[in-house]
Amino acid sequence: MAYPTSVTLVEVGPRDGLQNEKQSIPTATKLALIRRLEDAGLRHIESTAFVSPKWVPQMADHAEVMQAVMRSRKPGVAYPVLVPNLKGFEAALAAGVEEIAIFAAASEAFSQKNINCSIGESLERFVPVIAAAKAASIKVRGYVSCVVGCPYQGEVAPLVVADVAHALYDMGCYEVSLGDTIGVGTPASVLAMLEAVAKRIPLKFIAGHYHDTWGMAIANIHASLQFGISTFDSSVGGLGGCPYAAGASGNVATEDVVYLLKGLGIDCGVNLERLVETAAWISAELGRPPASRVSRALLAQCSHP
Repeated sequence: MAYPTSVTLVEVGPRDGLQNEKQSIPTATKLALIRRLEDAGLRHIESTAFVSPKWVPQMADHAEVMQAVMRSRKPGVAYPVLVPNLKGFEAALAAGVEEIAIFAAASEAFSQKNINCSIGESLERFVPVIAAAKAASIKVRGYVSCVVGCPYQGEVAPLVVADVAHALYDMGCYEVSLGDTIGVGTPASVLAMLEAVAKRIPLKFIAGHYHDTWGMAIANIHASLQFGISTFDSSVGGLGGCPYAAGASGNVATEDVVYLLKGLGIDCGVNLERLVETAAWISAELGRPPASRVSRALLAQCSHP
């Protein structure tokens, strides 16, 4: 299959990338990151999560972040937020959000460990959330985690992923993002999973969310492009480690994805140089170099002409 002519990138750095950081990140830094990402050309920026501060302290300023973002929002940019339940949705709505994301797992073991309920029960919790969102004209995106492997049960069957993805789509999610949460996927396992899901959901409503724990994220994105997927989640600087593998990388770096796309002649509307500058800036704020190999290579090139 031919490559898509254009690709949409959903930047998850401000939310998925920062949520597990141990150090407290000032609200002003989070807002500056979002603005820099806008300036680099990103048009879908997942900005925060309306979750309990007890469980995710880093996202405790979610209302403040979103109110500031929406006050000076950039035309043509979407700022989705993650919500776990109806209470989170109501708080997000009060902050002025226009798009939310909900999440389920394709692993029963992960669902029980992560949110203390079965996959079926987790999906039932989202029925009132989607109904409320529809009534308020709020777009809903769905996430499925552990689409290839689970830290507790091992391999995950593609047909189970397809069932969960279809359930989210059928409930009203305009797009379903398939997450290789622990980054164990390879092109073969990812394609097997995509083939199963694509029998239940049209390709244009499927997105890829691949972690780089085992160094396979870019290979999996390339395979997914050939399959016909045209939307991918990524995180500037590779922000966000994998909480299930000590010291491991997590989200695929946005710069690495942009470099791949440019090499293939695929338009994504992102300025790579500004993106690398942003990666260097936020990484410095966190006290470490960017995890992105593209950023490291370009920054080294600039410092050694």
